[in-house]
Amino acid sequence: MSGLLPVEDAQARLFALRKPLASKTIYFSQSLGRYLSQDVAAMRDQPAAPLSAMDGYAVRHADLPGPWVIAGEIPAGSVPGAPLNAGEAMRIFTGAMLPEGADTVVMQEDVAVAGDRLTLSTGDTINAGQHIRARASDFATGTTLVAAGTRLTPGAIATAIMSGAPQLSVGTRPRVAILTTGDELVQPGHALAPGQIPDSNGTMLATMLAGEPAEVSLPLHIRDDRTILSRVLNDLARRHDVIVTVGGASVGDHDHVRGALDDAGGRLDFWKIAMKPGKPLIAGTIGDALLLGLPGNPSSAFVTATLFLLPLVRHLAGAREPLPEIRQAPLAAPLGAGGTRRDYLRARLAGGALTVFDGQDSGRTAPLAEANALVIREIGAPARTAGEPADYIVIA
Repeated sequence: MSGLLPVEDAQARLFALRKPLASKTIYFSQSLGRYLSQDVAAMRDQPAAPLSAMDGYAVRHADLPGPWVIAGEIPAGSVPGAPLNAGEAMRIFTGAMLPEGADTVVMQEDVAVAGDRLTLSTGDTINAGQHIRARASDFATGTTLVAAGTRLTPGAIATAIMSGAPQLSVGTRPRVAILTTGDELVQPGHALAPGQIPDSNGTMLATMLAGEPAEVSLPLHIRDDRTILSRVLNDLARRHDVIVTVGGASVGDHDHVRGALDDAGGRLDFWKIAMKPGKPLIAGTIGDALLLGLPGNPSSAFVTATLFLLPLVRHLAGAREPLPEIRQAPLAAPLGAGGTRRDYLRARLAGGALTVFDGQDSGRTAPLAEANALVIREIGAPARTAGEPADYIVIA
């Protein structure tokens, strides 16, 4: 369809409107979900010395099959006081440093102790180096352990701590304002007059952003008034990095986002995307703030937030790969041919197969309650049979 921007082009243009925000140094306890702005390189070897991987006895492999004289004990966290001599063994615990001269650990289950005498009680082969964690077997000094742009998970945080780093450098969390528009909208929990509907979009978007490294203002709602909208946009732009409007992005007499953007001194970058739902998407700037105008139907708002808002927040926060991952799974039922826009079809992945819901009208909200995937159907794609693979995006 002429005049409509492809999804990938729109995403690239959106990211180009502003570089990632500045980085800051934070404590490990504050870092979950943030994006690294600098590589974490190992400042130490791990382990820093050969360690025992079992509770048992440190011996010289050349002294097998024993017996040995027990010459001492090495708990974890202590430094062996003396080297291990021929014919000697030392009691050792998991994580403890091996004494000089030891090259094998025999598990405590495989030996018998009588006073200070140790004998082997197993016929199994004892290999040299058995049950020892070699120095730097996890990582060596200088190794890049967590790359810049990585989202910090508990495992990544643990690795960064083990690297010896005192703190982490991460991207700043974008400040995001959510603004819903429409005379027909009523805030959740309030009584509805004829022609009114509950405003679900503001809360939906706020909860979608709850899993992202962003500072989200409580959703605002204003009526369909271009003058008021322009004034609010100007105010929000002074205090936020991203302004998300919901509704008012189309071409109706009461769709004021484009006009209000102009009135606020902003600049439109693009409008209308070759996708369904979500064609009337707006992107622009007001000063240093980015404006993203989403369509008003909940399904359209959800899809465009998945493809544009969440990736934008990740981009600004320093993500290396801000776009949602595209996966593949077989279709549970036949799927018709594609049209003139790329479809993002609400679906459910269960038992390893994708079931696309009947009735993909953007005005329908109920399918969102069951959907955990968006099936991607390309422009002009041929019809597919059950069992054929389909691309999809995981959604919560």
